[in-house]
Amino acid sequence: MSHKENRAEAAAARAAERAARRAARVSLSDRLHRPAPRTTDVSIDTYDACVDFPIFDARTRSLKQTFLGAAGGAIGRNSSNVVVVEALKNINLHLREGDRVGLVGHNGAGKSTLLRLLSGIYEPTRGSAEVHGRVAPVFDLGIGMDPEISGYENIIIRGLFLGQTRQQMKEKMEEIAEFTELGEYLDMPLRTYSSGMRIRLALGVVTSIDPEILLLDEGLGAVDAAFMRKARHRLKDMVQRSGLLVFASHSNEFLAQLCDKAIWIDHGEAVLAGSVEEVVRAYEGNEAGDHVANIIAQMEREDRERGIDSRRLIVPHGIEQPGDDDSAAAGTDAGAAGEPGEGA
Repeated sequence: MSHKENRAEAAAARAAERAARRAARVSLSDRLHRPAPRTTDVSIDTYDACVDFPIFDARTRSLKQTFLGAAGGAIGRNSSNVVVVEALKNINLHLREGDRVGLVGHNGAGKSTLLRLLSGIYEPTRGSAEVHGRVAPVFDLGIGMDPEISGYENIIIRGLFLGQTRQQMKEKMEEIAEFTELGEYLDMPLRTYSSGMRIRLALGVVTSIDPEILLLDEGLGAVDAAFMRKARHRLKDMVQRSGLLVFASHSNEFLAQLCDKAIWIDHGEAVLAGSVEEVVRAYEGNEAGDHVANIIAQMEREDRERGIDSRRLIVPHGIEQPGDDDSAAAGTDAGAAGEPGEGA
């Protein structure tokens, strides 16, 4: 090949490289400024999903093993004979758009671990988890926020992390600022904020979007009671806009208001799935179950008075019961009938 031909080939290669860089810049601009298309089939499916946490220093610490067994998942050993906490064990969920699922159970039972599994933070150690749809996790609120930039800039960054565009977040900026009540602090770096102020900012951003899948952990803490009441109203509005909800809470009232089914998680296992009333009654007793039933009845009366179809008429999809492989068929009427032991 002649020297002239070599130069022509090199020039063509450089031109192709420049074109590729321009295409990459256009692609990045599209991702930052063009809304992502809505997922056609929003769904969550887990098949015998397990999450194990290895404890490399616990082999000879019987007291530590006893404590962990009481407060969290079961203690076991993996194939390498390493002691592990079985944080989640054989979880089977089959949820579709329109489902509103509450998680109940004691602290350390595995509710937050399940939310993190569904969000993709944790991978299943065994089994599988398939999530289709854009996920908005309302927990770990600091993810995607930079302490060195201003509150306003963090609104953009956090929104991009949640799948929004710059333009979408700019349009929401004034409304988010009003909700957070942070005033001039929004011009200051995030490192100057208290923990409560950071949560206000993160809540303002995350509740401004229209999620396909909303994973909500009510244990937000660090904000004053008055602002938490305000945040709850905003969270309710967000839930109504979401396609699918999984919500971990210790508030039976909030569960009854937001969810049409529930799962009792205990030591990492789903021990019962059913209506919110049924699961709360089994978990906390008849008094708590009666309280939930009264809340639901009152809400349904109010819906009828306003001419609104009750959200409890939605036919739920499957949540497998432990040891019952036939109870998970999605779209059955079993959960709607509220029969114990059937899919929620």
